[in-house]
Amino acid sequence: MERTGPIVRFSRLLAACSAGLLAVGALVTSAPVAAAADVDLVRNGGFEAGLDGWNCANSSGAAVTAPKRTGASALKATPAGSDHAKCSQTITVKPDSSYTLSAWVQGSYVYLGASGTGTTDVSTWTQSPGAWKQLTTTFRTGPSTTSVSVYTHGWYGTPAHYVDDLTLVGPGGDPVVVPAVPGGLRTTALTSTSVALSWNPVSGASGYHVYRGGTKVATATGPSATVTGLTPSTAYSFQVTATNAAGESAKSAAVTATTTAGGGGGGDSKLPARALVGYLHSSFANGSGYTRMADVPDSWDVINLAFGEPTSVTSGDIRFSLCPAAECPNVESEAEFKAAIKAKQAAGKKVLISIGGQNGQVQLASTAARDAFVASVSKIIDTYGLDGLDIDFEGHSLSLNTGDTDFRNPTSPVIVNLISAVKSLKAKYGSDFVLTMAPETFFVQLGYQFYGSGPWGGQDPRAGAYLPVIHALRDDLTLLHVQDYNSGPIMGLDNQYHTMGGADFHIAMTDMLLAGFPVAGDTTKVFPGLRPDQVAIGLPASTHAGNGHTTPAEVNKALNCLIKKTDCGSYQTRGTWSDLRGLMTWSINWDRFNTWEFSRNFDAYFGN
Repeated sequence: MERTGPIVRFSRLLAACSAGLLAVGALVTSAPVAAAADVDLVRNGGFEAGLDGWNCANSSGAAVTAPKRTGASALKATPAGSDHAKCSQTITVKPDSSYTLSAWVQGSYVYLGASGTGTTDVSTWTQSPGAWKQLTTTFRTGPSTTSVSVYTHGWYGTPAHYVDDLTLVGPGGDPVVVPAVPGGLRTTALTSTSVALSWNPVSGASGYHVYRGGTKVATATGPSATVTGLTPSTAYSFQVTATNAAGESAKSAAVTATTTAGGGGGGDSKLPARALVGYLHSSFANGSGYTRMADVPDSWDVINLAFGEPTSVTSGDIRFSLCPAAECPNVESEAEFKAAIKAKQAAGKKVLISIGGQNGQVQLASTAARDAFVASVSKIIDTYGLDGLDIDFEGHSLSLNTGDTDFRNPTSPVIVNLISAVKSLKAKYGSDFVLTMAPETFFVQLGYQFYGSGPWGGQDPRAGAYLPVIHALRDDLTLLHVQDYNSGPIMGLDNQYHTMGGADFHIAMTDMLLAGFPVAGDTTKVFPGLRPDQVAIGLPASTHAGNGHTTPAEVNKALNCLIKKTDCGSYQTRGTWSDLRGLMTWSINWDRFNTWEFSRNFDAYFGN
């Protein structure tokens, strides 16, 4: 969130990410001699049958007759815009076996790689255009790996490249058979609207289907899933099946679970079914002017005080004070401010302290900083009688150390310490503690493509860095409202890029949060979707508030699509998210400056 005028950080961040990637080299290893039983497993590796066997993103690939290295044709792949022209093929392999991947390429920044190996995914690339060059790399499959994905791609802004004679040499995989029935189905967590399940993994399974009362309600790539949208105090029966390319197993033995009566698992902390969230410039003024707490209209259900900021980037010591009278001539007294907070709470509103913002960089790199954070935030909450905490870490507050590649098990101190600090605050204040987060798209949805410094190193280590925080705190999280503004184009689940400013962007970005997505394209590391009641859409209140302002008509289209599955345009959501919580905006002050257009539209849409 910004104190002064709007800025666009995302384009610079993404540029740094791309530039870093291009600066990192990869070694081309020499191929070992193949064993007698080894064969080439790639289907149509010479592209003599066009693209048969290949999946090329966004129709970026084509078989051409020239240039070619051998045979009659080769692959021509053309990056366009932000697409890097990836073509891939899934191949059946044997567990715990060695493979050599090779291809001849022509062009600059042409990549060859394998993912889903079950050990260390590999890639290699060439920087210089010109004559045909051979790329070769090797890998060993994991003890339960039965298929891998081999791929080639170019890079953003580069000309077309060519690929020919792509091979994967090693022992052929066993015929795929329908997996066994999963065992050990059990309940691991309950809330009033959701049931978390887990089961024993099945050898040879590529995914699982979860059934409720005989109807399929969820899919998963690993042995766990959460079923949402349930009714409180209600008994449900669940079964699970295992799937792969050969088919689906029979259903498992059923397990029965009864949802709780209250709002557990983060709950809604007594929020209305449709909530309007806004940031109040309490510690500063800008072009929007200062708004007193008592003057905030009843439309606003959650009021985030902007901002609590650290005494230094790494201290963890957070301070908050009202705007100085010299900057805000109409600022109320401390006593008036506290009394107005109590009045809002008496009317059913929630008032939170928001930590961070554009200028408030917070890096909890040590346990001392973590403990200072807990102590100082607690003091602010107690001093003003607040309902909870909003985390608005931006800039360089969160990043992933090299080698921290699994959002489910983070190791970077700034991530681990933040999670620990928030859990301590939640434990201190109990189940009514309201926890919200307002990350930028760079730190969340960009994780669909990039996570941390990446498999080759050199990516921006902040890419997707909020994902481990959201995931670890999902059971404590009241609301996530990603800032759908000040953002560059982001790839959605349709593998198309979406640009801020219209309904399409909010539909695609919100659908990702609710449906879940593989992180950095790795289908073994899927970020599970959040409950719809945990998600609100973040937008700027006016053209002055931030880049990516969306007109009321477009906001309503986005709500229609997500809640009712109408007005969706070209993007089709993965579900109908009828329990979507609402909207967030930067900010209440800017909405007042704009004659309350944003909040009036919210009230009109939901009939408030």
